[in-house]
Amino acid sequence: MTPASPARRIHTLDVFTHEALAGNPLAVVHDSAGLDTAAMLRIAGEFNLSETVFVLPATAAGHRADIRIFTPGAELPFAGHPTVGTAVLLAVLDGLAPGAETAFILGEKAGPVPCRVRRDMDGRYTATFVAPRKPADLGPAPDPAQLAGVLGLDIRDIGFDRHRPSRYGAPVSFCYVPVRTRAAMDRIRVDTRWFAETFAAIGDNHPAIFAYSRETVDPAAGFHARMFAPGLGIAEDPATGAAAAAFAGVLAAQEGLADGTHQIIIEQGFAMGRPSRITLGLTLARGTVETVTIGGGAVLVSEGRLLL
Repeated sequence: MTPASPARRIHTLDVFTHEALAGNPLAVVHDSAGLDTAAMLRIAGEFNLSETVFVLPATAAGHRADIRIFTPGAELPFAGHPTVGTAVLLAVLDGLAPGAETAFILGEKAGPVPCRVRRDMDGRYTATFVAPRKPADLGPAPDPAQLAGVLGLDIRDIGFDRHRPSRYGAPVSFCYVPVRTRAAMDRIRVDTRWFAETFAAIGDNHPAIFAYSRETVDPAAGFHARMFAPGLGIAEDPATGAAAAAFAGVLAAQEGLADGTHQIIIEQGFAMGRPSRITLGLTLARGTVETVTIGGGAVLVSEGRLLL
């Protein structure tokens, strides 16, 4: 570092959990003005977490801040655990009092994201945001037999009830693969070469698989999930809020939900020893998703300076 170089503040948090060293780790770099896209991508690679957030001054009136989100391999227009983690962190830095709530908007590439943060009397923080896009059907998924091969499973492991493989985005795209049992979920071993070839054949150049089962560890959870995106530098993700947001489209199409508001807990990260819980809220009207919310806890783990 030269004498003229800034020392940017950094924090790390564990997200979609209320316990440190669980959930999905997140790095947040403050005071990011002056960093270009290439520098942000290299810094994200240095942290080597599933996502790193760069906080910038707000460019729209009434916004708390703008954020840019990077995996080790690419920039994302929106992501869930970075939004929850950054919202909690900003509330902590703003001095949110026990028992209080605050609301603000974060500017993301996908659009403005309204956030609400609550601090319980016991000191735990929970953030909830409204997804910036409604889930959209992205067309047919690869053949179930191909997906079984990509995941190292048998074709008989794929599908349950009305659930069949599908592709949705809100706006980040995912291939949703229903897996019959949690035992099969535990057996998943991704073939990265076949993974890329399978999705290239349908023109999906940034594939990610969100595998899910109705069999859960926590009886309060509605689904057990694992997410894989090797092309983005994410071998497996402990908790994927963007996938949970688009999963609302899967549920509307395949779960047979009635009109009204539903709240579903998705557990993820258990196979990695990083148990996470995502609260998905969705409102349906005439069978169509009207709004999607994502919520969860976050815990501040470390702070320091980035000497770049």
